[in-house]
Amino acid sequence: MPLAVLLAGITGSGKTTVARALADHGYTRLSVDEEVHRLHGRYGVDYPEHTYFERERPVVEAIRQRFVKELEAGNDVVLDHGLWRRAERDAWQQAAREAGAHPLVVYLPADREELLGRLAERNQREDANALTVTPEALDDFFARFDPPADDEEVIVCTGDLDALVAALSAARHKQD
Repeated sequence: MPLAVLLAGITGSGKTTVARALADHGYTRLSVDEEVHRLHGRYGVDYPEHTYFERERPVVEAIRQRFVKELEAGNDVVLDHGLWRRAERDAWQQAAREAGAHPLVVYLPADREELLGRLAERNQREDANALTVTPEALDDFFARFDPPADDEEVIVCTGDLDALVAALSAARHKQD
């Protein structure tokens, strides 16, 4: 049974770093931000910031379709997307189960000061994974984020990628 790794974390928490590391371990990586960037260019430069969500919506649906197809084909998948809301995580987990996969939420907790430091550096870049985030926007993100609850099957990632890979492997063997 393939694994569907669903990353949950605020902007700057390390989701893309984790997703890339898992891709190096054979997971199919699906990135919403990179697909929006490929289709529409740079956030706030090539299109107005306030239009991001209308541009993101069809991309999320296309990624969901690919997610299901990859899982149905027996491939492990990592979704490089924030999944801030519990309802979003639940919907992606349901899609994974219906595709015959075992969904796991990987939570990347990070405090505000740590994120501000990371984002100050990241805001200088111009790639698909470097949407500019102000301190005020970060505060809004925290207000809209639902940390994973006790009843969710969650692996907390503290930055040790080897430990995460081991935890995912253990979860795979536990389900067999």
